[in-house]
Amino acid sequence: MDIKQYLDSTYLKTAVQAGLSHEENTLVAQGFIQEAIEERFKLIMIRPEMVPLARKMILSAHSNLEIGTVIDFPQGRSSIEQKLIEAGQAIDNGADDLDFVCNYEAFKNGEIDLVKDEILKCTQLGLANKKVVKWIIEVAALNDKEIIQLSSLIKNVIVSNFQQELFATIFVKSSTGFYKTENNLPNGATIPAIKMMLENASPLPVKAAGGVRTYEEAVEMIRLGVRRIGTSGAKMIANGQNSHNEY
Repeated sequence: MDIKQYLDSTYLKTAVQAGLSHEENTLVAQGFIQEAIEERFKLIMIRPEMVPLARKMILSAHSNLEIGTVIDFPQGRSSIEQKLIEAGQAIDNGADDLDFVCNYEAFKNGEIDLVKDEILKCTQLGLANKKVVKWIIEVAALNDKEIIQLSSLIKNVIVSNFQQELFATIFVKSSTGFYKTENNLPNGATIPAIKMMLENASPLPVKAAGGVRTYEEAVEMIRLGVRRIGTSGAKMIANGQNSHNEY
């Protein structure tokens, strides 16, 4: 199976997180962008400040590579207004996909109307600008019941407010890859979590992010029904090797 068009090659570390200078971290991001161009992946997923660099490189290479970026990453706690401002800047800079971190803490605290409102308004902004929108629910922070409920909530907001032909451009996504778990538990996509998301987000597509490190795991996710996979080891996975990257 050729899995490259399922892969969102991902580099989301800040310079501090990577233990690098700003210039060094920019070079790492540039390397990921160049690799994604050469390998003909579906998309490069990078931090908002790197989007102009990616757009410039893609235009120069006459590539069809798409650009995704994250909004309110990685905690998702910002106000709706701040999410909209950040998304607007990413749109202006040339991003194709907007991956919003859902305010899962508000959801866990029972602030359901707030979560519904941010999903509606942020999705409206993305779709009005013909962007793909993804909602990261952070499965490692949720129990099974909450994964089911939040996936269903997102689905219900979208189905109630948008036309059916737009559903394929609105994803439910598993993870940021940056959530800190206890006892070394997985902080990304797992088979049980993805199954719950697929069952409860449908007809919306699902993106498995974090934790997919081998070609076999990627194929298993695709066969389950996942439409996109986020990984920082895209080239290794696509070539049948094992990725030892943490995301």
